[in-house]
Amino acid sequence: MTRGPIWWSGAPALWMGPTLGLTLSLLLWLGIPMAPAWAALPQGNAVTDPAALLRNALPIDAPDLQELQHRLEATSDDLRAKRWTALSNAVRRTQSMLNTRRVAILKPFNATTRSQAEALLATLDDQLQTLAIAAADQQRDAFLETRREALAGIGEAESLLVGPFPYEIPAEFADLPRLLGRATVGLTTTKGDLTVVVDGYNAPLTAGAFVDLVQRGFYNNLPFIRAEDFYVLQTGDPKGPEEGFIDPTTKTERHVPLEIKVPGQSTPFYNQTFEDLGMFKAAPELPFSTKGTLGWAHSDEILDDGSSQFFLFLFEPELTPAGLNLIDGRYAAFGYVVDGFDVLEELTADDGIVSANVIEGSENLKPNA
Repeated sequence: MTRGPIWWSGAPALWMGPTLGLTLSLLLWLGIPMAPAWAALPQGNAVTDPAALLRNALPIDAPDLQELQHRLEATSDDLRAKRWTALSNAVRRTQSMLNTRRVAILKPFNATTRSQAEALLATLDDQLQTLAIAAADQQRDAFLETRREALAGIGEAESLLVGPFPYEIPAEFADLPRLLGRATVGLTTTKGDLTVVVDGYNAPLTAGAFVDLVQRGFYNNLPFIRAEDFYVLQTGDPKGPEEGFIDPTTKTERHVPLEIKVPGQSTPFYNQTFEDLGMFKAAPELPFSTKGTLGWAHSDEILDDGSSQFFLFLFEPELTPAGLNLIDGRYAAFGYVVDGFDVLEELTADDGIVSANVIEGSENLKPNA
């Protein structure tokens, strides 16, 4: 049996079918008034780059460094519109900020990480100079490549500031595996390879269950059981009558609670949707706002019966716009595809996962509390 997201009508458990679902999503995107529950949905989130989403979701407090990141990310609009003078001015202001606030930017780093952070900022100095030249010469590709490298360096610096895992997971989930950090997983499919980053900082139980199953070889040779254009691609239903992972110790299906963390909250909410919480304008720390968002499937009736099935959200800006896709707050996102988007475009219900393996971060997986 397939578990997972459906097109929503605003009332739980009502299947609308893809055509009506697409229509309602389009109505939302176009701003056409609907029922009050719909009108209270969160506004679209402009951040759709998985690398930026992962940087934003790091549990750190570094406002000066993060402002540098956001300033560079904000150049996208000017770049698309070929506003070269505005781009030059933006780069110049970013250079000025780096020079005048360097001491404040470096302040959060400790003795162990400070020298590495200083080296990353020195490299950023050079990259900003290259960006200034690319903007002056109106070299779009050079600007994009250098900005990507600069943002990767800022992200590396931000990752140096992550300390111990920032919160306690409720004792009621002590028997479940948890990912206390991040992991990189490779998915080899029948069409090619995908690389995903799984985020345990914001979804430790969901990410932990996924990585645990990857290490067990659970997903190897499993087909995609659902493929809907512009919506989801789903797998994780084991062969045989079972619908999820049967724990070899308990001989029962292991269940993972719905787990969603919201910015400003110290811990995730468990087994409560945004509707349950009355948080109609909330945005999750890990939003479904980019192609290849990893989502944990559960049945329509029960929030905490997700076991092994997961889906890849096929983000389509015109049909499932960021912040208005009706999955945020109802399903747990736990990571993003960061490489292999050309492969993702080609996958259908006739394809499947050949193998899955943990590339990096396996040490962050703990079998239980």
